Amino acid sequence: MIKVAPSILSANFARMGEDVKMLNQSGADWIHFDVMDGHFVPNITFGPGMCAAVRPLTALPLDVHLMVSDPAFWVDPFHKAGADWLSIHAETDKNAVQTLEKIRSLGMKAGVVLNPATPVDMAEPLLPYCDLVLLMSVNPGFGGQAFIPSVLEKIQALRGMVDALGLAIEIEADGGINPKTAKLCREAGASVLVAGNAVFSAENPADMIRSLRG
Repeated sequence: MIKVAPSILSANFARMGEDVKMLNQSGADWIHFDVMDGHFVPNITFGPGMCAAVRPLTALPLDVHLMVSDPAFWVDPFHKAGADWLSIHAETDKNAVQTLEKIRSLGMKAGVVLNPATPVDMAEPLLPYCDLVLLMSVNPGFGGQAFIPSVLEKIQALRGMVDALGLAIEIEADGGINPKTAKLCREAGASVLVAGNAVFSAENPADMIRSLRG
């Protein structure tokens, strides 16, 4: 079944608790956290404190995407904050295998992230060490960008790799996801869709989540 992971980057920060409760009631599968440090990407969002604040408000898995220059440093803080999934960018971690193994050793699910311009082959040697590969379908750093169609070929290629190896790895698409692009991602082989504006600006978020899931 396709999972939908609304990104709280698009939530109203002044009423985060209410927005999280809305996601609980609207059929979201996971809650996605876009963590930016102002170094790896030119923006700053939130850190472990937000994750810890949201954790008591939901039983949904918390899916944390680290857009940071030193992901290994943040593994322990996000584990303590209650993260369930923790994903690191292959472009920024020279010791990615070690970091992924640490994430798993703490009982979290480990993920690898690739930017739109990063070849999908970069993820192949890391697949045995992760539970998820997140393919960015926009350039990381800001919400509300348009979907990059060439990422669909990467989703298809990654699906082929994962299936050929017989691995149970989620393939997540993040950026510019709406009902039209969600359908394309599903058809290409994605199993998790991150959606921000599409969910939080919808008149009926539950209907939008059902539409994205297909």
